[in-house]
Amino acid sequence: MCTLEKHGDVFVLTLTGSSDVDEHRFGPPAIDSILSAIAKAKAEATPGSALITTSHGKFFSNGLDLAWAQAAGSRAGARERLLYMVESFRPVVAAMMDLPMPTVAAANGHAAAAGFTLALSHDYVIMRRDKGVLYMSEVDIGATLPDYFTALFRAKVGSATARRDVLLRAKKIKGEEALRMGLVQAAYDSEEQVAEASMRLAKQMAGRKWAGEVYAEIRKSLYPDLCGVLGLDIRAVVSNSKL
Repeated sequence: MCTLEKHGDVFVLTLTGSSDVDEHRFGPPAIDSILSAIAKAKAEATPGSALITTSHGKFFSNGLDLAWAQAAGSRAGARERLLYMVESFRPVVAAMMDLPMPTVAAANGHAAAAGFTLALSHDYVIMRRDKGVLYMSEVDIGATLPDYFTALFRAKVGSATARRDVLLRAKKIKGEEALRMGLVQAAYDSEEQVAEASMRLAKQMAGRKWAGEVYAEIRKSLYPDLCGVLGLDIRAVVSNSKL
């Protein structure tokens, strides 16, 4: 589940749970909640809006809700539920890529599998240096990657060596290494510093008062293969009335 608050021009989407040790996993209710929050931010966006996604506690997000899948009671049922979550999560990535404002993932803790994917769907990722890792667990748990996961990593991670280590070695990557690999823009020593740096960056971008529709189309034009997999069109937009 999640909440959406607005601080000036900055929307803050917070992944929520029942306690500080909640893993913020994405089952059907959580995915629906995130999609609703993104849609609300999009509907209320103005020139100069920005969005931060964050959470509290040990985890940013530990990925899809595998416990819900296993609760189906059979191997076939678990597989069906897992595939349902994979396809339900696709619109989340698409919505982030199409959001008409700059986006920042404030990864305060572990971001694994779909949680890492959500973070990477943002324009900027800021994480903790002292705690928390980025981790794609699929090869460890015996599951292949959805096509849009793979397309996202091809689009956002420029180094083939980094993609290999993340996806084929299931390497757990801490802040300083993530910074060297180009996976994040900055790493800080506490949750508070991550929150402060994320808000500072979001406000800086919001202060530019960019036209959101133009921003979204330029973003999509940077990642045409990913947008093709997600089914997103790329359009020419001119917002300046003098042109």
